[in-house]
Amino acid sequence: MSIREIKHLDSVRLSKRGNSVVIIDQTRLPNETVYLDLKDPEDLYEAIHQLRVRGAPAIGIFAGYALYCLALQSTAEDYPAFMEEVRTQAAYLNSSRPTAVNLSWALKRMVAKAEASAGKPKTEILQDLKEECIAIHNEDIAMCKAIAEYGLTLIKDGDGILTHCNAGPLATSRYGTALGPILLGYERGMDFHVFVDETRPLLQGARLTSYELEEAGVDITLICDNMASIVMSKGWVQACFVGCDRVAANGDTANKIGTSGVAILAKYYDIPFYVLGPTSTIDLATPTGADIEIELRDPNEIKEKWYEKPMVLPQTRCYNPAFDVTPHELIDAIVTDRGICRAPYTESLKALFE
Repeated sequence: MSIREIKHLDSVRLSKRGNSVVIIDQTRLPNETVYLDLKDPEDLYEAIHQLRVRGAPAIGIFAGYALYCLALQSTAEDYPAFMEEVRTQAAYLNSSRPTAVNLSWALKRMVAKAEASAGKPKTEILQDLKEECIAIHNEDIAMCKAIAEYGLTLIKDGDGILTHCNAGPLATSRYGTALGPILLGYERGMDFHVFVDETRPLLQGARLTSYELEEAGVDITLICDNMASIVMSKGWVQACFVGCDRVAANGDTANKIGTSGVAILAKYYDIPFYVLGPTSTIDLATPTGADIEIELRDPNEIKEKWYEKPMVLPQTRCYNPAFDVTPHELIDAIVTDRGICRAPYTESLKALFE
C-alpha cells in the first residue's frame, strides 16, 4: 500500500483517435510540457532521432505504436504488398538510432506479428498489430514495477544515490528503470537523497531526471558531471543507479556518454554500481561491448546547444559519441525485471532466458 501519492508521467501513448502517437516532447522540458501528436513517417523518425522521445524502453513503446499507425495508412491491396510496406517502414524507423536495442526489438516484434497473421483479412491484421503494440506498453509497465521491486532490495532508507542521464518514467513507463527503486521506495515512505548528474552535452539529468524527481517530491541535488568524484569522496553516495541501452552477453553495457566514468569513480570509492534495465535490452547475440555500434551525434550539440552564442571557434573539431560502454568488471549487479544478475554475467544473463 502506498504511503505517498506520486504523479505518474504518461510520456508515450496511442492517441484517443487510435491513428497517431502522442508523446511529451522531451526537448522542451523542463520549462514547457508540450505534447506532440504524430503519424507521418518523417515526423515519427524525427521524434526518435532528435530525442523528442528517448530512453530505450520508451523508444521501444513508441516504435510499436509508430509502426502500427503507419500500417493503418497502407493502401496495399494484397498481403505481400502490405508486408513490403510494413518492412520498409520498420527499416526506416530503425535507422533513426542504431544503438538502442529496444528500437529494433519492438519493430521486429511488430513485423513478426504481421507475418504470423498471414492469411487474415487486412482489418484483422491491423487489429493484431494494435493489440501487439499495446501489449508492448503494458509489459513495460509491469517490467518497470518488477525492476523497481528488485532494485529496492539493494538500498535502504536514508541512502544517498547518484544517477546519470535519465532512466525514469519519461524514458520508460510508470516508475522507470534506474529511478524505479527510488520512486517506489519514496512512494512507500522511504527517503533518499539523490545526486543527479547533469549529463552533458544534452543535459538529460538536469532537464529530465531532476524534473521527474522534483515532481515526485524526492530530495535531490543537481551536480555537474565532473563533480561526481568530490561528492563520492565525502561519503554522500551509497549506490549508483544507471540505466542501459544495450547489454552485451558478457555484461558490458552501453549507456549515455559518461556512464563508464561514473563506474570507474564508484570502483575507486568502493561504491556499488548498479545497472537497471528490462530484459529486452539484453542482447545475447552481441558478445561484448566492443561489438556495440556507438552513435556519433552532431558536433554542434557541444559547440552551441543551450548557449546564446557558440562557445568555441567554428573550425574546432568535436567528438560527440552518444554512448560509452561500461566494462562488466565495474558493474556490481544488473537488475532486470526477471531478477538480479551478478558476475559471471555470461552465465547469469543467459539464465534469464532459460
